Amino acid sequence: MSSETCTSAAIGAIGVAASGSRQRRAVITRLRRWVDTGVDDDAGPRAANDERIDWLRAIPFIAMHLACVSVAWVGVSAIALWTAAALYVLRMFAITAFYHRYFSHRTFNTSRGVQFAFALIGASCVQRGPLWWAAHHRNHHRHADTAFDPHSPTLRGFLWSHAGWFLTRAAFRTDWARVPDFAKYPELRWLDRYDTVVPVVLAILVYAFGAWLGASMPQLATNGAQMLVWGFFVSTVALFHATVTINSLAHRVGTRRFETADDSRNNAWLALITFGEGWHNNHHFFPGTVRQGFRWWEVDLTWYLLRLLALIGLVRDLKPIPAWVAAKARG
Repeated sequence: MSSETCTSAAIGAIGVAASGSRQRRAVITRLRRWVDTGVDDDAGPRAANDERIDWLRAIPFIAMHLACVSVAWVGVSAIALWTAAALYVLRMFAITAFYHRYFSHRTFNTSRGVQFAFALIGASCVQRGPLWWAAHHRNHHRHADTAFDPHSPTLRGFLWSHAGWFLTRAAFRTDWARVPDFAKYPELRWLDRYDTVVPVVLAILVYAFGAWLGASMPQLATNGAQMLVWGFFVSTVALFHATVTINSLAHRVGTRRFETADDSRNNAWLALITFGEGWHNNHHFFPGTVRQGFRWWEVDLTWYLLRLLALIGLVRDLKPIPAWVAAKARG
C-alpha cells in the first residue's frame, strides 16, 4: 500500500471519528436540555429547523401522558382523587394569578418572598419556568394571531396551537429581552434554568405521601404508585391541557364583545376550568387589569382568590378595570 493511500485512509478514519464525536456531543447536548435550559442560551443563532418539533427533547412530555394510562393498573381511591384535585386547584391558581397576571402583566404587586413561593408552585406545573412563561406571553400579546405568534390556531391549526409549538427548539428558549424586570432575580433565573427540578421533587413527595398513607392508613386503599399516577401525572396532564385551551380554543370558540386586532373570544366553559382565563376577549382588549371577568356574572375565580390574598396582606395594588373599559363592557 502506498504512503498516499495510507494517508488518505488515516484522514478518512479521523474524519469518521470526528463526525461520530460530533454526533455524540450533539445527542448529549440535547439530553442536557431535559434538565438545563441554559444550554439553549448558548445554542447560537436560530436555525431553520428551530420551528420543528424536537422529538428527543419531547420524550419526557410524551412519557408523562403515557403514564396516565397506568390508572388501569394502580386503581383509584377517594384520597388519590382528592389529592389530584387539590394539586390541580393550587397549581392552576399559581399559573393564572402569578405566571400570567403577575409575571406577564404586572397587574398587582407582592413581596419577593410571595413572588418566589408562587413561582415555585408554578414551576411544578411542568409548564416551564416563570421567566420563560412571561416572556413568551408578552410576545404573544405583541403579535397575537399574526405570523409572529407561535401558537395562533387561525394560522397554524388546533393541534399546533394546543401543544405542537411548545415542543419546538425555538419555543424552548427564553426571550430575556422581554422580561428585564424579573430577570434581575437570581432565584427566578434558577427556576427558569432548571425547570424540571421542582416537578421531579413534587412527584417524589406525592409518591412518598401515598406510600405513607398505604402503610399507616390501609383503610384509604391507596399506595405510592397510585398516588403518583393520580396526584402527579393525571393532575399535571389535565392542568396542562386546560391551560393551553386558551391558546387553541379561546381564539376559535366563543363570543367577541370587543373588536380586537386578534381572534380572541370569551368562553364561559373555559373560564370555569381555568379560573377566569376564558374571558379571553376581555383580556386582549385590556390586559392591564388584574380582573378578566368584566361583568359581575363572569366568574373569575383567580380574581376572587387574589382579593382574598389582598385582604390578608400577601398581595397589594390590584389594578382595577378602568371606568371607560367597564362602561364599554356594559355596552
